Amino acid sequence: MAKEIKTIGVLTSGGDAPGMNAAIRAVVRKALSRGLKVKGIYKGYNGLLNEEIKDMTARDVSDIISRGGTVLYTARCAEFRTPEGQAKGAEVCRKHGIDGLVVIGGDGSFAGAQKLAALGINTIGIPGTIDLDIACTEYTIGFDTAINTAMEAIDKVRDTSTSHERCSIIEVMGRGAGYIALYCGIANGAEDILLPEKYDYDEQKLINNIIENRKRGKKHHIIINAEGIGHSASMARRIEAATGMETRATILGHMQRGGSPTCTDRVYASMMGSYAVDLLAEGKTNRVVGYRNGEFTDFDIDEALAMQKSISEYMYDVSKALSI
Repeated sequence: MAKEIKTIGVLTSGGDAPGMNAAIRAVVRKALSRGLKVKGIYKGYNGLLNEEIKDMTARDVSDIISRGGTVLYTARCAEFRTPEGQAKGAEVCRKHGIDGLVVIGGDGSFAGAQKLAALGINTIGIPGTIDLDIACTEYTIGFDTAINTAMEAIDKVRDTSTSHERCSIIEVMGRGAGYIALYCGIANGAEDILLPEKYDYDEQKLINNIIENRKRGKKHHIIINAEGIGHSASMARRIEAATGMETRATILGHMQRGGSPTCTDRVYASMMGSYAVDLLAEGKTNRVVGYRNGEFTDFDIDEALAMQKSISEYMYDVSKALSI
């Protein structure tokens, strides 16, 4: 019979993402509504090992749903990647009476949750990453805000690019995944979109496309470049030399991680936080909350980490068709 859960811990790990605070708020308030205690763990797994743990009340999460970042802070933790660090983390959970843990983060964070589950701590993961690179789910917390932030910035770059009749290479985040680049490329009407999953590094194709577009009367050229490809500044220099068209690189960087979360990120993060508490209350462990086919669901962490995610071929084909 599953052990009865009395106290839930919650932490955020890895890169921050807008909407994490909505998830934290939901975990705290849903747990309290079920008569459970909640402990906030500060600075991710690093804070867990250092016992930076605080009892959470409903008031502790007041007025945070609209804030970007994470009120629990986040940090990298090399020690937690070791068996000794993982064993220490499980002991700290037991010491503080934490018999259920909610981990909000990406696949690296889930790997840590997987280890704690194997050591007897009931653990549930919530996908919090702007990169949308977790294969088991169609939605990750922060992605919607990040693409809207990037979209608005790219619109502004397009204005000045048009005024100067130049080529603009705009680099967006996403680590090794091209989802932010693909969505922004379609939303911003880019002439070229460079995705790690698709780019063949044939720069001559880009150059030829720019030259052909100029012949057709296009006054500017927008290239959305994914972080996983990078090297935007040197690419801009080569393209300018080859085409004679003034070319500038803009790297949007960490601005995409910040800002007030969109309605979608607030609502979906709230649902995922609540769902995680329900899973723990049912005695579940080693699960990841996901969103598929219009429903919130959950997956075994082992299976989730083994899944591979690919770019939608149809979306990619549409992006190319609309760029003519």
